Amino acid sequence: MREIFEAELKQLGDDLAAMSRRVEHAITSAGTALLTADLSLAESVIADDLAIDAIERDIDERCVLLLAQQQPVATDLRTVVSALRMSATLERMGDLARHVAQVARGRYPRHAIPQSLSGTFAEMHDAAIRVARRTTTLLENRDLAVAEKIERDDDALDALHSDTFTALLGRSWAGTAQETIDVTLVGRYYERFGDHGVSVARRVVYLVTGDFAPDEAGAR
Repeated sequence: MREIFEAELKQLGDDLAAMSRRVEHAITSAGTALLTADLSLAESVIADDLAIDAIERDIDERCVLLLAQQQPVATDLRTVVSALRMSATLERMGDLARHVAQVARGRYPRHAIPQSLSGTFAEMHDAAIRVARRTTTLLENRDLAVAEKIERDDDALDALHSDTFTALLGRSWAGTAQETIDVTLVGRYYERFGDHGVSVARRVVYLVTGDFAPDEAGAR
C-alpha cells in the first residue's frame, strides 16, 4: 500500500512538471505572437490553454482522493496540499499567457505594443520565459538555487513593469487610448506571471525545507 501511495505522489510531481512545460510553451508563444503580430500563434496559445486547465482538474481530483483515502500526515500531507496549490498557480500562469495572446489577436494585423515600448516588452518576454523555464526545472529537481533565480527574474519583471508606467506618464507618450490600455494590461499580465512563478518557487522551498519564505503568507 505504501509503495502505491509513493508512486501516486511521484506521479503528482511528474504531472506538475508536465503542466509547467505547457505553461512555458504558452508564455513563449504568446510573447512571440505579441511582438510579431502572429495571429495563428496567438490562436494556438488560446486553444492550448484548455489542455493546461484539464491537467489542473486531473491533479486536483487525484489530490482530493489521496486526502480522503490515504489521510496523509507530515511530509506526505505537505506534498499533497502543495500540489493542490501549485496546480492552481500554474493554471493561472497559463491564463496570463492566454491573456497576452488574446491582446495580440485582438489587435491583428497591427502590433498591440507601440514601437517605442517594443524593447521593454521584449525584455519582459525574455524574463517571463526565464521564470517559466526555471519553474519547470525547479519542479523537476527541487534545486533551491533555481528558486532564488526565479525571485531575481521576478524582480526584473517588476522593474520593467515600472518602466512601462514611467513611459505612459511621460510627456513624450503619444500612444492612442487603445495602446495605453494594451500596454497597461500586458505589462500587468507579465508582472503577475512573475509573481506566480515566485509562488511556485516558495512552495517548493517549503516542500524541501518545511519552512515558508518570510513573506509567503503575503505572497500575491
